[in-house]
Amino acid sequence: MQSHFYAMLSRMKNIYRWGLMRNTRPENLSEHSLEVAFIAHALAVITNRRLGGNVDEKAVALYAMFHDTSEIITGDMPTPIKYYNADIKTAYKNIESVAEERLLSLLPEDLREDFVPLFNPDGEDKKIIKAADKISALIKCIEETVSGNREFEAARESTLKAIKEMRCDAADIFLDEFIESFYLPIDDIK
Repeated sequence: MQSHFYAMLSRMKNIYRWGLMRNTRPENLSEHSLEVAFIAHALAVITNRRLGGNVDEKAVALYAMFHDTSEIITGDMPTPIKYYNADIKTAYKNIESVAEERLLSLLPEDLREDFVPLFNPDGEDKKIIKAADKISALIKCIEETVSGNREFEAARESTLKAIKEMRCDAADIFLDEFIESFYLPIDDIK
């Protein structure tokens, strides 16, 4: 039987983020997911090395790669709409679940059970991925504002505030040690 799962995953590059805002450089879902995976891996390493955690760093990176795959079907719902009120948030979570089930149904039946956990991490893994997702959004906001796009200034501040409110020590360490570099031109990164 022919499986269409990976053909659908390849569509991630056609889903553009930040649809309500003018972008100096478009960002697609595929590149966002890779960046979230890099950051989630870093947060897991920080959690283990510096905070005495016991997180599977490779698994967290893999979960992060899959964290927004439902958007292949749903598209990217802008944050102000997705979280406008509890009813919309709940409805969107249900839509995401249906989209995830649809993607899983494209896999050969004997492989599905190995993919189910990738769509629904829990506990510390989920917290790390959520923080990594927010940090990726912050990086996008920084890149846009550094490029002179003032439209992302408010989003940068609200995203930074949201990260701080998460109370994720690894995310705070990442911000302290890595985020300022994103304000620098390439020639100043040494």
